[in-house]
Amino acid sequence: MTDRFESSKNFVYCVLAVLLSLFVLAATNSNVFDPQPNLAMFGMLGLLLVFLSRPLAKEKPDWLFGRVIDLVLMLLTVVVFGYIFVQSEQNLKRFWVDGILLGDRAGSEKPIDFYIAGTGLVLILEATRRAIGWTLPILCSFFIAYAIFGASMPDWLFPHRGSSWGQIAQKSFLQSGGVFGVALKVMFNYVFLFVLFGTLLEQTGATAYVIKLARSLFKNSSGGPAKVAVVSSGLMGSLSGSAVANTATTGTFTIPLMKSSGFDSESAAGVEAAASSGGALMPPIMGAGAYMMLELVEPAVTYVEIIKAALIPAILYYTALLLTVHFHSKRIGAEAESKLGAESEAPMSAYQGFVFFGAFVILIAMLLRGFTPFRSVSVSLAGILVLSQFSDLTRLSFPKVIQALVGAAKGGMALIVAASCVGIILGVVDLTGLGASLPAKIQAFANDSAILALLLLMVSTIVLGMGLPSAVCYLLMAILVGSVLTTLKTPPLAAHLFIFYFGMMSMVTPPVALAAYAAAAIAKADVMKAAFSAFRFALVGFALPFAFVLKPELLMLTIDNEAASPLMVVIMVSITLIGILGLAASIAGYAFQAMSSASRSVLLGLSLLVFFTRWQEWQITIQLVAVAMIIVLMAINYSLARSNRL
Repeated sequence: MTDRFESSKNFVYCVLAVLLSLFVLAATNSNVFDPQPNLAMFGMLGLLLVFLSRPLAKEKPDWLFGRVIDLVLMLLTVVVFGYIFVQSEQNLKRFWVDGILLGDRAGSEKPIDFYIAGTGLVLILEATRRAIGWTLPILCSFFIAYAIFGASMPDWLFPHRGSSWGQIAQKSFLQSGGVFGVALKVMFNYVFLFVLFGTLLEQTGATAYVIKLARSLFKNSSGGPAKVAVVSSGLMGSLSGSAVANTATTGTFTIPLMKSSGFDSESAAGVEAAASSGGALMPPIMGAGAYMMLELVEPAVTYVEIIKAALIPAILYYTALLLTVHFHSKRIGAEAESKLGAESEAPMSAYQGFVFFGAFVILIAMLLRGFTPFRSVSVSLAGILVLSQFSDLTRLSFPKVIQALVGAAKGGMALIVAASCVGIILGVVDLTGLGASLPAKIQAFANDSAILALLLLMVSTIVLGMGLPSAVCYLLMAILVGSVLTTLKTPPLAAHLFIFYFGMMSMVTPPVALAAYAAAAIAKADVMKAAFSAFRFALVGFALPFAFVLKPELLMLTIDNEAASPLMVVIMVSITLIGILGLAASIAGYAFQAMSSASRSVLLGLSLLVFFTRWQEWQITIQLVAVAMIIVLMAINYSLARSNRL
């Protein structure tokens, strides 16, 4: 009986998985349904897959009570999300309550609307707990409690007048700004299709060919595939401007390469997410951020000035990431010539490489021609199907296509429920005004302490940037705290780049790290572990903005917003590079040899002193001493490592 039940459940799972993949393909490339009904169907299928694949009692598959609970949750999922679908779809107007669209019932919802919303929130929290653990559901619960008890909060915790259950339900579930908001839209429009792109390409065997090719190209470089991930993600990120889309695009290729060289799944996902999140700062395109700055920076700047200012920080970020990857690779013994297991024994042909690079060229060509990411990847999927038919080694049979569709759903379901849970948080932030009250507090600190003001600005940007594309986060922050930016003792462009940078860093800040979520799906890694790994690798991204605000010569500017002298630019870059060297070694725990916790802590502290001090008065001495001590510590480690080898 148990075997029959499991067999039936697996069949239903495969059917739903295929349906999810086909639905996303169809819905993103057509206008059959409205946006919110699309997201409702997307969320429903994701939750159903989670409840099917992660039962209440995994160790007791024949536990009748557990089966009943899972079945009830699945039925409620269909009812709740089906209700949102029907009440939001224009073609189903005859089924609307009182003949009014759900989105038009804001403020006059019916009791059934609130029952549906409350049930939906519980379902999402439980599905998220099963899919990625307790962290995100607990955080979400804290935000809900903050919304309810806002009037009782102390002054330092941003009190507000408090919100009713009805208001929470409306903002977080019934309307388009919560669960069915930007976080789920990103997963629906971008991430899922790129996950499908990777699973389909994997079925052709092309990935195996490229792994073998990469081993030959980087056989003398420790952690070579990870370094390829850093460079390629930086270049692609400038084109797309989206950390999530960049992760999904390049991660399809680079994450398997990293895993083959010895990186564990979480580290591979972390490197890719960290590399992708810095892409939007990489000139010359910088996504949409550069064009927004043309409109928002006062006094006005030119496009060339923005690109010029952004160049050195972008190079420093990727230099730090390359160094961190190199030291990490040395510490774990990751080499390009690591064994690939059974995959290396598969028959290989040059045509597999042609399929791989052909799909990539199609994707890039479509993006460069201005097509949307989902249209570009859809055309690339068709390209894979066509190109694969000309060789026995790459030909995609019907069963292989089905495996790819199921694999994409399996990798994407955790992202769907995580994005839904993030949507609840975003709804609460919007409802309580937290996104606006945080920046208001910064003004009081801006005149007294630049560091405190910048720290608060960083926190508010990251909070507001949860689930938002970096360019959108920058736009909102620039509007909300525009008056604060003018009071900071730094060039206006430096202040704007500061908030733009942390808008990107929100993509790798746990627990709401959407770029890490996307990378984790490709790497088949634990979502939260991948998020913390991405945060660790991207740590320099949290220090560099302070460096170029306090030392604007890194932007080739002076504190008076004039062009900096070449000599001062060279001095500031050199000092910052030494700080980056110490920071990378402390993060990786390796500098020519494994380092103790005490050594890492000292090196980290010295590096942060370099980043968090100005080049003026007594602070110059602090920086020079810190730089000298970093050099001495690195030299000592080199000498010890050399003597140990001898």
